[in-house]
Amino acid sequence: MVGLGNPGRQYESTRHNAGFLALDLLAQQLDAGQVNQAKHQALFTTCRLENKTLLLAKPQTFMNLSGQAVRDLAAAYQVPPERIVVLYDDIHLAGGRLRVRRSGSAGGHNGVKDIIYQLNSDQFPRIKIGVGAPDRSREDLKDYVLDAMDSDAYEGVKLAPQAVVTLICQGIDQAMQDFNGLSEPSDGARRDGQAPR
Repeated sequence: MVGLGNPGRQYESTRHNAGFLALDLLAQQLDAGQVNQAKHQALFTTCRLENKTLLLAKPQTFMNLSGQAVRDLAAAYQVPPERIVVLYDDIHLAGGRLRVRRSGSAGGHNGVKDIIYQLNSDQFPRIKIGVGAPDRSREDLKDYVLDAMDSDAYEGVKLAPQAVVTLICQGIDQAMQDFNGLSEPSDGARRDGQAPR
């Protein structure tokens, strides 16, 4: 399990650190302790979930070089790409939404692009956390993703650990069915106009 982000206090609560934030929440929910063991260019911890051992990792190589840490971890623990779940921010999704995917392209995300390059594979599942898109006429994309996360996007961060648990315990098809497009507004209604499941 890999959450993407940038190391350093100045990036902690930014949109680009949605993966780090979600991974920390997952660690809390699974009683995995702090994600603070350092090795293979990453901080990590391990835990158990339904008789499976999970490695929860946050690359410390900065976002655009995330693949280096993922490659090193995968080699050290002999984990094939299809068993590496990646959590990360997605500007193509509205804040609060999730999208679970079995595999695919980077979709313009540089951290994912580097993982694909370093693993020589795009066959890894991922959970995209919507952070919304900037108004390109007023804000540069880099400034936007490195700006503080708003409350809508944080709703997706809070939901992501549930998607991880569903994916691990019930399979990716179930996770895709349960979470793709689902958002959790405060009034309990789906933002796409449909009733919540």
